[in-house]
Amino acid sequence: MNIIKLDAIGSTNTYLKEILTHSNLENFTVVATENQFQGKGQRGSVWKGEVGSSLAFSVLVKDLLETPEHVFDLNILVALSVYSGIKKLYNLPFSIKWPNDILSYNKKIGGILIENIIKASGETLSVVGIGINANQENFDQLPQATSLFKLCGEKVDKDEVMHAILASLKEYCQKYVTLGSSFIWEEYHRNLYRINIPSVFELPSGVRFMGIIQGVTKNGLLSVKKEDDSVELFEIKQVKLLY
Repeated sequence: MNIIKLDAIGSTNTYLKEILTHSNLENFTVVATENQFQGKGQRGSVWKGEVGSSLAFSVLVKDLLETPEHVFDLNILVALSVYSGIKKLYNLPFSIKWPNDILSYNKKIGGILIENIIKASGETLSVVGIGINANQENFDQLPQATSLFKLCGEKVDKDEVMHAILASLKEYCQKYVTLGSSFIWEEYHRNLYRINIPSVFELPSGVRFMGIIQGVTKNGLLSVKKEDDSVELFEIKQVKLLY
């Protein structure tokens, strides 16, 4: 496995995409950094990590998706890879919050951003960015976040965490090619945060409502049953689950 380690970079995703414009990289090539100062989150949000304490890396995934219509399969496959990779290392209750945040004890410890490049040939190259709160201690400005260090009570080995996630990612990719997508969808829903539990949601307007997560559709929409028994589908950023 080709791993490129950098002291500092704006965004590991951006750096890996730039290399792809002029190089034919092997599958699962990784770019990792100690300091990612322009990290990106979902839909233009910012991922902030503590220098030297955060685990920030991007990995190239190719030869996996048959068509661009299956891009959300990769989204949940990666979420499961992070979930299962860290679960093998730490005896903690992890869950996946739609679409792909990793939580423990109702607090966020990791996020994922996938950017796809569709070539003229139809081939899909996916740059998978993963950020894990590894050894951060201070979350005064982020009350809904925590770190593996705070949960475990001791510093964690970031390289060990990264390699566990990468091993899990390769395993899930191999199973996906062999078995198709049904198994990842079943596993994703088993570990989806607050599925089938009455929860409070908030719309961009600030209006709040009670609902129950029914599941996630194949194209990544959140299915919520409302108090009047109607079911509504939401895209990312169209609704916020309050927790």
